[in-house]
Amino acid sequence: MDVSTLSLLALFVIAAVPLAPTEVTLIGMGVVAAAKDGPIAPTILVASAGCLLCDYLLYVTGRRGGSRALARVRRRRSADTTIRWLTARLERRPVAVLVIARWLPAGGTAGSLLAGSLRWPRAAFLTASVIGVILWSTYAVLLGYLGGTMVDESLTSLLLSLAVAAVLTALVAAVWRRRTGHHLDYARGTSGGTAVHPAEQA
Repeated sequence: MDVSTLSLLALFVIAAVPLAPTEVTLIGMGVVAAAKDGPIAPTILVASAGCLLCDYLLYVTGRRGGSRALARVRRRRSADTTIRWLTARLERRPVAVLVIARWLPAGGTAGSLLAGSLRWPRAAFLTASVIGVILWSTYAVLLGYLGGTMVDESLTSLLLSLAVAAVLTALVAAVWRRRTGHHLDYARGTSGGTAVHPAEQA
């Protein structure tokens, strides 16, 4: 088993663990790929597979004990705000909202748990998850790869890519906070409840 295979295996494990530093890992592997002029497709595919597994396990956890799992995640203030934002919007544009959530604090974890607790049909959830993990993994790897092509020194290119990622995240968060507004009070009382997805209502 060579170093490349070990790296991809480690990436899969990290991506499959909730709240693990997957983004930093992907950016770093993108930088390495640029430095070695290597392919990025395997990294994107492995990361997507790991994230998809993580999402599905969280979804199942949400279906079986959503309120308890959500309560633990909501101990983090940023995750709590994300869950309230998601709750207020999931019924209107479910797939789009879950995809966008991946760029929010703890969005992938919160969105999967919430979808499970709301009894989303598996097909609808997996569709949103597949689209989201592929787009997000591609974004993170390309960010590192572009940083690696712009700066020869690996550490500098990694720091540059991380800085760009932080700025982009801050911009998304700023827009997110501005658009949250009055929906927070509604969502505060509905997260983790017993509501079900319309497709499963009797």
